[in-house]
Amino acid sequence: MKQPIFPRSSVLVLGPNSIQSLVPSTLISQAESLLESHRLEDAYNLADQRRKKLEESINIDEDEAEELRYVYQRIGFQCFTETLFEDAGKHLFNGELDPRLLISYYPSLRGSLFSADDAIDVFAGVTEHMPMEGSVDDIIRNYSPHLAPNTLSAPPTAELRKILGMAAKEMLIGFLKKSRTRRSVARGMGAASGAIDTVLVKLYAEFEKTNDLYALLETPNDVSLPEIEPVLQETGQYNALCMLYKQRGDDLKLLDVWAKLIEGQWTDSDIKDPLSQMINLLTEKRDRALTSLLMPKDTGKRRERPEEDIALLEQIQEANPTAGAQYLEYLVLQRRSTSKELHIKLALACVDQVLSYLKDDAVSKLWRAKASSYASSRNDSSFLSYFASTTPDSAHKRARLKTILLLAGSSFYDPEKIRLRLLEREKILKLELAIVDGKLGKHRSALHILVNDLSDSTSAETYCTLGGDIVPPKLAQSIAEDAGIQVWATTLFGLPPTTKSVNGKAVPSATSLTRLKTVNEDLKKELLRILLEVYMDVEQSDRASHLLNAQAVNLDILDVISLVPSNWPINMMTSFLSRSFRRTLHSQQEGKIIKNISAGQNLEVKDRTWDILREEGAVIEEAAEDDDGTEEEGGPQSFDEKVLGEKVTLQVAPSDLVPGVDGGLVKTVQARLGGPDVGVDDLR
Repeated sequence: MKQPIFPRSSVLVLGPNSIQSLVPSTLISQAESLLESHRLEDAYNLADQRRKKLEESINIDEDEAEELRYVYQRIGFQCFTETLFEDAGKHLFNGELDPRLLISYYPSLRGSLFSADDAIDVFAGVTEHMPMEGSVDDIIRNYSPHLAPNTLSAPPTAELRKILGMAAKEMLIGFLKKSRTRRSVARGMGAASGAIDTVLVKLYAEFEKTNDLYALLETPNDVSLPEIEPVLQETGQYNALCMLYKQRGDDLKLLDVWAKLIEGQWTDSDIKDPLSQMINLLTEKRDRALTSLLMPKDTGKRRERPEEDIALLEQIQEANPTAGAQYLEYLVLQRRSTSKELHIKLALACVDQVLSYLKDDAVSKLWRAKASSYASSRNDSSFLSYFASTTPDSAHKRARLKTILLLAGSSFYDPEKIRLRLLEREKILKLELAIVDGKLGKHRSALHILVNDLSDSTSAETYCTLGGDIVPPKLAQSIAEDAGIQVWATTLFGLPPTTKSVNGKAVPSATSLTRLKTVNEDLKKELLRILLEVYMDVEQSDRASHLLNAQAVNLDILDVISLVPSNWPINMMTSFLSRSFRRTLHSQQEGKIIKNISAGQNLEVKDRTWDILREEGAVIEEAAEDDDGTEEEGGPQSFDEKVLGEKVTLQVAPSDLVPGVDGGLVKTVQARLGGPDVGVDDLR
């Protein structure tokens, strides 16, 4: 049974008209007495001793805990009145004070968070001793000493008020942070959650605690956006403002912030590239309303007409070829145009730029040396990866990588035209020729270039796996990032950018110019067979053996046997043969199992239908014979049950024969009994 919280006495004094007792003083009475005599330190110690004793007990008495909360709140507000803000925050937190009550003393922070109808439950004794001033500034002003000429203008008191004001806000930050942590543990604080988060954001912005501000906004929060917007704008925290707009899905305001950053009205070092972010958002949303707000109507209409883009491009190229090349890249990569004319123009421009660099002997010698070095060394990586990682960063390197990415990622240019242009330097641009041959469907030529000319078995096997593509999307992304040309990979291969948004979530992927294709299994097997033939032609037995062992499931054993030279040692094909035989045996045994299961099911159906057919009976009609041996027509005659080979007709509906047996099965039974044109009334 729970003991009451009231003090108990073991000494009673009986009088003629009364009973008196000697009771010990309560925690509240002791604390009140100490506070009235201004013995704050003793009051602290008393409350802390009782709290430790309460925490040590197994079963916490809620009444005692409530008494302790009352005492801590009394001590906290006493310290708050005397501008001992650090102690006040600690004791008010221990007393589990509603954060809104403390926020109410900061008019500049509470804003319009509270209305006149809001109410908070507070201990009556605490209410009587709360500061009567309306704000913490008034408390500080009343506590400041009087100095000439007055408290407001005297330099020492002005400095003191500034220090105390900072201390009051620092105390509030600590109190709200701990209250927010308590809220996360307790899973909610009701209406106080919004006030805590909103005021914390204001304080972080005011004190320029940017990391704390971002950390708060990256977690689930109840921030009041109308309260926060003007504060973040005044303090220049535009990145935090963008985070909130993204969380709330307010794309219009988000674009407005980015537009002002692009125009230079606002600056924020944490927002690296607002223009790219704006383009990514517009591309992702594909909302004409958003686009029309940023662009004139006539421009928006022009964007829907590729022929106008081409006409404008030609005008720009006539005026400034360099600007024309940049605009062409913008149309294909930023605007993601699918115009075949624009893609062939960009492909030809990239190839021409590469050819112009190759006129420099130093560049052509460097690229030849890279190809020779790769062919002479044992590399598990592809030639493209080797070239990108070992070639020093330069304009000619980036030009070649752009060309390779465009040829591999785009499907809107004419490969034949590009191939004719590449043949001018075919001895150096082998990889580019292989890519174009793959686009043209010349698989044997492409694989021969990769295996024989480049010694790039990795790319050759990738070519077969991807159904004719040499550059995997992940490799494209990797080399594009290293070379600083990410947009070429994200647009042409439909890859997401690796950077993350300010809230830690991945940015949505860009829209690809080409759909991801599903590799046809027959094509894959055909390409692997061609690759095996190429390996055999160039006498690369090691690579051929590796291919057999790695792709045994996609190679037919009969095709392989016909290609393998007679002088090959059997141990080079042991793994391939054993796995092929194992699969063949598995398929054979699986077929037998399925056949036997089907036969068992057929027997089960026959057994279920036989008794039913016997019970339903049948009528056997046969011609009657007269005395001279001629047949005459007549009604049903007696019969022997053994005579069941005659034609019979079932007199029941297919659905009534056997529950669960479909009509197709009944028709099969009828057919086996001789046809559906005679009855079965007497079938026994």
